[in-house]
Amino acid sequence: MSDTPPPPPEGTVRLERHGDTAVISLARPEKLNALTPAMLGQLAGCADAVHADDTVRAVLVTAEGDRAFCAGADLGAFADHDALAVWRHWVHTGHEAFRRLASLRQPTIAVLQAGAFGGGLELALACDLRVAADTARLGLPEVGIGTLPGWGGTARLAALIGPARAKRLILTGDLVDAATALQWGLVDEVASAGRVRETADRLAAAIARRGPVAVQLAKQVLNHATPSSAEAFEALAGALSAATDDRAEGLAAFHDRRTPRFLGR
Repeated sequence: MSDTPPPPPEGTVRLERHGDTAVISLARPEKLNALTPAMLGQLAGCADAVHADDTVRAVLVTAEGDRAFCAGADLGAFADHDALAVWRHWVHTGHEAFRRLASLRQPTIAVLQAGAFGGGLELALACDLRVAADTARLGLPEVGIGTLPGWGGTARLAALIGPARAKRLILTGDLVDAATALQWGLVDEVASAGRVRETADRLAAAIARRGPVAVQLAKQVLNHATPSSAEAFEALAGALSAATDDRAEGLAAFHDRRTPRFLGR
């Protein structure tokens, strides 16, 4: 990944690298970053590129423009899809793209500089953490056009904020403000509109300073362990991390009272 990629053509998803952090950006601000089938494919490709790069320690998912993080699916782009095509392609393509993002071993942070609606909020839900502007509004309004969230929003939202609040949002189609989203645990931090990216960068840097193998193992355990399986998962992950050079460096740095220099191995 290059530090200075060429400007993206209209309607694409851009991948950049800033130090230890990869930045995936929706680049269609004139359409409120609404997702097309092509953009979903590009998002999946960006996730695959990040997965293949062992030097990436954190990932930001951002969007261009100040009117919306993402307004959801571009309904015009799917206008020619009949019911079977929606089932075979639209739903599958979105699920696959978001699954690849959600399954990255590196921690991901959605940077919500403005509103996230429908598929846009589902994209944010596929990330591990969310930082929102204090002016942002969030919601899954699909019932208002006679459908329902189709890219993992039902399960991910319920897992994040609980079934009752998820039902309230999905069944009414109402939007919530950033303060409510923070109270509910829908977002992890709220910042003024001009400082959202700075706040997310600081969070990514805090993650990147830690032992990357341990961080990525911890994410996988958190994603998959249950109360009954946590002991086994933690034992296996702990044994693996104990055998790394990073663990030796962490202990040496602790004893020497210095900042560790983790190499991710």
